[in-house]
Amino acid sequence: MALSRIIKSNQILFKSTKLIPPNSSLLHSCKSPLFFPSNQRRPICAKHRNENFLSSDQINISNAFISILIKHPFSPNNPELNNLVPLLTHKIVESVLNNLKNWRLAQQFFTWVSSLPGYKHNIYTYNAMASILSRARQNAQLKALALDVVDSNCSMNPGALGFFIRCLGSVGLVDEANNLFDQVKRIGLCVPNSYSYNCLLEALSKSNLIDLVEIRLKEMRNLGLEFDKYTLTPVLQVYCIAGQFDKALSVFNEMLERGWVDEHVLSILVVAFSKSGEVDKAIELIDRMEERGMRLNEKTFYVLIHGFVRESRMDKAICLFDKIRKLGFCRSVSLFDVMIGGLCKNNEREKALSLYSEMKELGIDPDFGILTKLISSFSEEEEEMDWLLQQCWEYVGSQPKNLLFNSVLEGLVRNGSIDTACNLIQSVMGNNRNGGSVLVKYFLNEKEVVTLNNNSFTSVINGLLGAGKVDMALSLFREMVQFGSNPTLWHYNNLIHALCKLNRLEESYELVRQMKEMGLEPTHFTHNCIFGCLCRLEDVEGAVELVRKMRFYGHEPWIKYSTLLVKNLCKHEKAVEACKFLTDMAQEGFLPDIITYSAAINGLIKIKSVDKGLELFQEICARGYCPDVISYNILIKALCKAKRVAEAEGLLNDMMLKGLVPSEVTYNYLIDGWCKNGEIDRAMLCLSKMFGKEREANVITYATLVDGLCNFGRPDDALKLWDEMGRKGCIPNRIAYHTLVNGLCKCGRSSAALVHFNEMKEKKMRPDSYIYIALISAFLSDTNLPCVLDMLKEMVDVGNLPDPLDKNFPIIRGAICKLLEDARTSFSIKHLIAEGKIPDVSLLEGAEGRHKPSL
Repeated sequence: MALSRIIKSNQILFKSTKLIPPNSSLLHSCKSPLFFPSNQRRPICAKHRNENFLSSDQINISNAFISILIKHPFSPNNPELNNLVPLLTHKIVESVLNNLKNWRLAQQFFTWVSSLPGYKHNIYTYNAMASILSRARQNAQLKALALDVVDSNCSMNPGALGFFIRCLGSVGLVDEANNLFDQVKRIGLCVPNSYSYNCLLEALSKSNLIDLVEIRLKEMRNLGLEFDKYTLTPVLQVYCIAGQFDKALSVFNEMLERGWVDEHVLSILVVAFSKSGEVDKAIELIDRMEERGMRLNEKTFYVLIHGFVRESRMDKAICLFDKIRKLGFCRSVSLFDVMIGGLCKNNEREKALSLYSEMKELGIDPDFGILTKLISSFSEEEEEMDWLLQQCWEYVGSQPKNLLFNSVLEGLVRNGSIDTACNLIQSVMGNNRNGGSVLVKYFLNEKEVVTLNNNSFTSVINGLLGAGKVDMALSLFREMVQFGSNPTLWHYNNLIHALCKLNRLEESYELVRQMKEMGLEPTHFTHNCIFGCLCRLEDVEGAVELVRKMRFYGHEPWIKYSTLLVKNLCKHEKAVEACKFLTDMAQEGFLPDIITYSAAINGLIKIKSVDKGLELFQEICARGYCPDVISYNILIKALCKAKRVAEAEGLLNDMMLKGLVPSEVTYNYLIDGWCKNGEIDRAMLCLSKMFGKEREANVITYATLVDGLCNFGRPDDALKLWDEMGRKGCIPNRIAYHTLVNGLCKCGRSSAALVHFNEMKEKKMRPDSYIYIALISAFLSDTNLPCVLDMLKEMVDVGNLPDPLDKNFPIIRGAICKLLEDARTSFSIKHLIAEGKIPDVSLLEGAEGRHKPSL
């Protein structure tokens, strides 16, 4: 629904589902704003220096403690400290903590004070310490402090509890915040109020814990606590983060009705729309904000512009950029960079140049990134290119020109101008390619020599490889070596990786030889690139030989390549070789995982060695491997196919004993096995087990059982099961309808079959030829020749009449003969023959007689 339908001119009304139904709404009416009793208004933790908090004597004592602590290393036996101990009070401890800059020193003081006879921290000293630790991001110490608060039975007011919760939430200790809240409430150390809950909701929302947020809201409602703006703001935020906009809009609507919507609340929703790609809704909401006299802050504008550029909505980004200009916000280099980059990407080059000119007028110097984005968006033939290069030259000034050169190369590569970048670097090397280029004119200036370095070559080689131009990358790499630039491990690894992906194994080996000559040793990545290539080529001997070398280097082959080799070998019916490879790998100390072994088991089964597959399965189990559901499914499927269903069920029981949960596929294999084994009752029992394990039967399950029941002459049970499938919300597909119609026809229930056949067509499912044949055969058995004629006509109309050489054509021929003999249908069938829509069976019989082979 468009935002314009939701937001009205004078107020924004978001109509959507509330958090819960109205009769039990969490967002109950608030009759008055939140107020705390007078004894809760005291500041929870701040650097109290005013006379209302400390007397002049107390201030002097606090300063004396601080002076001693910062002048000397802390010592609990310091006589100066011990002289002041009798004067310690909670207020003085809190003041000292708030004024210490070092968290370690603060903690040492806090711990020392807590060990003094007759002294016990109160919640304000705990909060002072919590604030220090949270600002210093000392999570372990803060966790311990939260436990100590509870263990010391420190009573607290709701505001103090809320402050401690916020300290925990600010460093991501949400579980600790949630547990502390529950513990102090359970023990009776505090009775939380709305403020306490608000602080907890804020912490929960930052970690996107939607369920906990909703639970705490229900608690508040049940306790009769009133909601305020600070209750619902974190709720709005958590729904926005999770992308649950229906709930977010419901909360927003509630806040609007109560007059709690401000710039911050609206910013939350606007940013959420932007991040989810709902750019138009975000812009419309901003406009409505302005109508209500609300304005986004500078940071939110920047976030939105970045989001709009990312979504390639430059029209909206420009709109916001203009708003920033009118509002007088500072426009930084980074913001211009984002805007110019987005315009260049959208090929809006004139607008990009206009922004560049605006930067210059404002006295903002563009950086290399902006200049190279502009350069790479223009072709060398355009006048703007020459002008931009002049701008670049002026900007660089006395700096080394190779910095600009490398930036231009990177910009060209990033924007897809790979060939231009390649030509430019070769021209600078002296190969005179594209010598008249505008870029070359600037970078081959005799007065300003460009020095090529590794970065120059790296960016272009990387671009060529990314574009799939491997041969060009190799050529430039060789030129780089001849030029005198030493290649790095990165160059060799990336080139070897690219060659191996193309199965160019010999060239990869040659690069490995060269890198060794350069004194560079192959890495884990180098070896695995080649190992992957050998596996793709199904070179078992080469792969095992390389694994031996890898072991020498301490490198481990990647399992994904071992699995790939095993699967490829098994696909080509080389399961025995695959098993030998796995044995060799294990002997070298590299144990394959269960996925690789499952592929081998499947391969053995495909070459009709179910027992070999079982043998390998039992062997790996004995070696401590834990097969997964897929491994069991492979064997269960094979055993059911081999009509060894009892053994398959034994495997099902075994996997459940090991704590594995069979999938729907597992049960489907067994149900199919029992049906094909002629044991339909055991198949139905398997369905009951499936429901008992809270597994949902799917359309394959029901179709298999319907087929089995019909095969064993139980069409009534098949129809009951079909109805049950519908009641459980399992929607039958085309194959399921085919199964039911065909099964009913085999059971002589042609009328029921026709009903479901028509139902299938109403659902726009096209029947196959064999379904028409099944119905015609059933109607012939019932001597229902008018229905046979109708089916035959429909087959002709939809183009499903089988070819005379089709195995099912004898049924059609028999039907035509019967229809010709019957007075009710003979005229219609002769008419179809005359029109050439169905064959003349008498001619076909003659043709068949002439073409019969002689004995």
